[in-house]
Amino acid sequence: MTKKFDVIVIGAGPAGYVAAIRCAQLGLKTACVDEWQNPAGEPSLGGTCLNVGCIPSKALLESSYLFHQAQTGLMDHGISVAKAAIDVAAMMKRKNRVVGDLTSGIAGLLKTSKVELFHGHARLVSGKQVRLKPRRSKNVLQTLAADHIIIATGSSAVRLDRAKLKKDFICDSTGALDFETVPERLGIIGAGAIGLELGSVWSRLGSKVVLLEAMDSFIPAADTQVAQLALRGLKKQGLDIRLGARLLTTQMKGQAVVVEYETSAGKRSEEFDKLIVAVGRKPNSDLLLDEEMKLELDERRFILVNEFCETSAPDIYAIGDVVRGPMLAHKGSEEGIMVAERIAGHYASVNYDAIPSVIYTHPEIAWVGKTEQDCKSLNIPIKTGSFPLLASGRARAMNEKEGMVKIISHTETDRVLGVHIYGTQASELIATAVSAITMEASTEDIQLTMFAHPTLSEAIHEAALHVDGRAIHIKN
Repeated sequence: MTKKFDVIVIGAGPAGYVAAIRCAQLGLKTACVDEWQNPAGEPSLGGTCLNVGCIPSKALLESSYLFHQAQTGLMDHGISVAKAAIDVAAMMKRKNRVVGDLTSGIAGLLKTSKVELFHGHARLVSGKQVRLKPRRSKNVLQTLAADHIIIATGSSAVRLDRAKLKKDFICDSTGALDFETVPERLGIIGAGAIGLELGSVWSRLGSKVVLLEAMDSFIPAADTQVAQLALRGLKKQGLDIRLGARLLTTQMKGQAVVVEYETSAGKRSEEFDKLIVAVGRKPNSDLLLDEEMKLELDERRFILVNEFCETSAPDIYAIGDVVRGPMLAHKGSEEGIMVAERIAGHYASVNYDAIPSVIYTHPEIAWVGKTEQDCKSLNIPIKTGSFPLLASGRARAMNEKEGMVKIISHTETDRVLGVHIYGTQASELIATAVSAITMEASTEDIQLTMFAHPTLSEAIHEAALHVDGRAIHIKN
């Protein structure tokens, strides 16, 4: 027997569960199919983000930062902590508790919203039907049908043939969240957001961390000036970041992983106790479509969609990591809201020019909008302003003087085009910039806004003033 719904959402990560809840709020009979299970084999909602991505990594970043502060950062405040020690097992237990609380919370939200939840692998077949293979029943297939289908199957870590996973020695980002001890020598392939965050965790806990990045530029999506500031700061913390380092081979040598790589200076090799492969993610579009389903995909297996996340098949949508754009939880969630609203007959869109990006190192790196190099390549006339946190009273009081805020605006219209921040709590500060770009604000609008004193957000105000040579607390 086929169960019929108004909407079926495939995937319960940040894109899928948000879409399902909003559909239900709009009065649509909604089902959500998800196949994720925790190590105990139980259903666990929230996708990669909540289970093995955003949330557990931030829990470990917080724990490791507090340990690092206890060791080195509190003396300036006159606080002495004798013989600070780290209990990795307790830290992991806390991380797992945070994950468990949030995933069970999503299950509660779906239940409250009257979304019918199915646990198993979904395969999209013709006629807007979903063939469900339940996780706990190998031979039983169930068919669901709907007027509209939303694909939100997320992404998976890219694997390398040159660095195949090997238990206890070579792992992906998921494995790096479950180390039982602190490795003395840790290698990371990739110096993007994932590599930098995982490197920060284990470096603070005592690992000697080497990051091998094939690209010659550091965080190319970020503003070059801010990226270079961050690179210097992270190297000062002890992260050994080697750019232009292309992986050649990995092999085991006793209890060590031998990595051979190539730079402009020639071939080199390093030995590590553990190696993390963090070279990006790929869309989960394989094993999703039945043979007769002809959804258009690009050469990288992303499902092709238009600006409203409509696929090449009528009434079938795709959102989140499985489509174009940055693989960010908040981007997927907003696409889920947009699609739900449009299915219900309302107008909605996503402003793809105002998606914030954050790397949760310490200090954090955050940006939204265009970079200076973007504007130059597009021949957009710009003016810029910046403000160092060294000149911020609140930052000095917090002993968080490293970093800056940079604002880019159009020379002729004064419209804010991009904001780039390297500094403590940049992930929180960037929200002000996102609002400014969303509302098409000018730097003058920010200049005329009153910011509380003393706060970190005053740095945004001063950077906006600096655009026109009007900053108060630094030279213009």
